[in-house]
Amino acid sequence: MDLQGAGAIVTGGSSGLGEATVRAFAAKGAKVAILDLAKSNGAAIAKEVNGTFIEADVTNSDQLFAAIDKATQTLGAAHILVNCAGIATAGKTLGKGEAPLDLEPFRRTIEINLIGTFNAIRLAAAKMAKNAPNAGGERGVIINTASVAAFEGQIGQAAYSASKGGVVGITLPIARDLASYGIRVCTIAPGIFETPMLMGLPEAARQSLGAQVPFPSRLGRPAEYAQLACHIVENAMLNGETIRLDGAIRMQPR
Repeated sequence: MDLQGAGAIVTGGSSGLGEATVRAFAAKGAKVAILDLAKSNGAAIAKEVNGTFIEADVTNSDQLFAAIDKATQTLGAAHILVNCAGIATAGKTLGKGEAPLDLEPFRRTIEINLIGTFNAIRLAAAKMAKNAPNAGGERGVIINTASVAAFEGQIGQAAYSASKGGVVGITLPIARDLASYGIRVCTIAPGIFETPMLMGLPEAARQSLGAQVPFPSRLGRPAEYAQLACHIVENAMLNGETIRLDGAIRMQPR
């Protein structure tokens, strides 16, 4: 699918991987709608790229339905969805004094990272299915964000790993569900990237994390995630696949 003139919706598009994707898509001529929380920097970024900002919480079905409907109308059509909205939480199954992990943070992580992703997929796919197919029969492309934690979750990452493992798990069946509509589905599983969460760590800690990556021995850059997102959109044979973007790192227990 050609990004030039395509309508793209990016959840969590106001920072980190989502922001980089918004900017990369816009640079290639796509019309972009950022869906994010009201407190985010989405409005300012949308103005910079001549895009649209729409307030949306991926866990609120009514709000997300209205946001995707508005984005589709504003863009003219929804050809691309990139799911970048998510949170990272940490907590051992048994904490201090052998106290069991509070269930609420686990439930919320699943609600945002997994159910929120599926919520956006199902609503955007309903819009894409109405698109006229291009010469190759494509009507849409959906890109999800998982993590290497889906495969090698570290100590304290049960909730995060479960949520991202779920994203990996739904990729192929949804690609099969939507194949007859000409809608492709892929997932990117980043390693250790320069996201706002990691950039809050001391420089020494960031360098230590980067040194764990076999090659290149550094943190990943959001622009590299965005570069892969662009390629997925443009390469019609990429479908039903989860692609690790991690410099060959395999996470250790801690």
